[in-house]
Order: sequence, then structure tokens, then C-alpha cells
Amino acid sequence: MTDRQRPKALVTAAVRGPGLDLLSELAELTLDSWLDQPSLRIFDADQLARRADELGAEIVIVESDKCAGPLFELPLIAVCSCRGDPTNVDVPGATTAGIPVLRAPGRNADGVAELAVALLFAATRRVLAADADVRQGQIYRDGTIPYQRFRAWEMRGRTVGLIGLGAVGRALRWRLEGLGMRVIAHDPYADEATVGLDELLSRSDIVSLHAPVTPETTGMIGAKEFEAMRDGVVFLNTARAALHDTDALVAAVRSGKVSAAGLDHFEGERLDSDHPLTMFDSVVLAPHIGGATYDTEVNHTATIAEDLCRLLAGARPLYCVNPEVLHGR
Repeated sequence: MTDRQRPKALVTAAVRGPGLDLLSELAELTLDSWLDQPSLRIFDADQLARRADELGAEIVIVESDKCAGPLFELPLIAVCSCRGDPTNVDVPGATTAGIPVLRAPGRNADGVAELAVALLFAATRRVLAADADVRQGQIYRDGTIPYQRFRAWEMRGRTVGLIGLGAVGRALRWRLEGLGMRVIAHDPYADEATVGLDELLSRSDIVSLHAPVTPETTGMIGAKEFEAMRDGVVFLNTARAALHDTDALVAAVRSGKVSAAGLDHFEGERLDSDHPLTMFDSVVLAPHIGGATYDTEVNHTATIAEDLCRLLAGARPLYCVNPEVLHGR
């Protein structure tokens, strides 16, 4: 494909790997990753539209920038969101404008699953508290020895209940099974998940959330659900904070109902430094980094590049969220 034939593409997502080579063959790229900026930069709809218009871009590949309104007034071939769920794109608006919206499902499944395992062990073995004791010269804190302070139950043979069995849930399941754990799952949309929520809560030593945020799942784990869990349960949420009631979680940790917890997301993408959750050394808090791997970037680049290749060749993309605009492909 010659430069004259290749469309121009504005790429504000972080891209790398073999998929980048394919993208370079398909389009004349302007690489302007949001992760390469000196400070946080996420374009709103007007800013992104202006940038795309200045470049004469016919393809926009984004990760967090808002795609709406004025962007869809441009003569675009496609909008590509490097996310499993393109929540940053006004899909109805794109559909009205006849613009295909491509996505990258499962791009970060392995990364999030690995972080869930890391949080599980960090919380149950109190790794951060132990590390702090070493750094502070307090190995024999208050006259005790580490074996007294940091004894814990091993995870082998424990039952894990996964709430949500999509790409992340499946990626976590085989990892936990490989560690000798029993895994059960609840997901009304996955045939492999055969356990009801009530049964999962009553049987699980560890409860791990991997559901999308929908009207049905928002706040699905509250005080009643924590009370229904086993005493000393371990609670993990590497999905979204909106799935659980944070006040109820604090109460459950304080009472000992939840013996340990690991979280990778907070409402508004932040947690106040004096929040009650920060006071428990059995709670491990991560700032939404489950998908922050270079492999995630390799994966979403390849998925988007391959689907763009199909689209430009007149074939049907695999991951188009508004296929009605494809006109019979």
C-alpha cells in the first residue's frame, strides 16, 4: 500500500509489538501516546477532534481519550478503543455517523489475573507489613519474633469463588488451580459458571470480583453479602470499586469477618490517605495497575491492527461494537 493509498491515523494509545508493524503498513501513523506525556493527558471530545482534524486523520486509535460529538463530524474510517469495553466512546453517536468502533477484548486478562494472585498472597501473608518491619529495623518488634506475628494459612486446598467468568476470570482460574486451589464461579452469562451467588459466598474461602459494572452488578457485594461469607474470608476486587459497598467492606475487615483484602480500584481513581482501609495491614491497596503491563499494549495493538486490516480490506472485523454500520460485510 503506497503512502497515497494509506489513510492517516492518530494514535494516542500506547502501542508496541508486531501489531505496530502492521499498523505502520496499514496507515500513516502519528504516534502521540498519552503515557509518553510529562503529566496526565486525556483529551476531551473537542481536543481530540481538533487534533485529528489538524492531522487530517481518518483513523483514531485511543485508550482513554473521549470520543464523541465533534470527532464524529470528521470523515473517519474507524474509531479504535484499546479497551475491552469502549466506555470512552459514544457508541450511539458513532453509529449515527456511520463510523465503526473497534475494541480489544481480553487485552489485559493475564495482567489483571497476575495482579489478583499478587494481591492474594501479599494480603494473606502480610508481605507489606513484613517488609516495613525489615526496613524500619523492627524485625523483633515489641519483643516478638516474625514467626509469631506473620503466621498464616497456606492457600493450597482453599476454595476460591470467582464472581464473573469473562477473560480475566478464566485467566485467573487456571492460575489458582495450578496452585492447588479449588475454583468455583458465578456468572449468569457463562455456561462454565455453575454456582449461584449465595452458594458461592457460603462455600468460598476467597471471594474475587471480576464482573463488569452494570445496573445489575453495581453494589452487588454489600453488608448482607459480607455477612453471608465464611468467617475469615479473603476478599479481592481487581475489577471496579462500584461492585462492592466500601463502608460494608471496612466494617467486615474491622470485625474480622474479612481477614484480608486486596483492591485495585477506587471510585474516582483515588483513595484518601486517611481512609479507614489504609489503617489495616491485612488490606493491600493498588492504584488500578492490573492492566499496566507492556504485554497489554502488545495485545491491544495486535488486536486493533488485525481488525483494521480486515476493515480496510473490505472484510468484517471481529471486534466491532456497532456492526450495523458495516453494511453487509
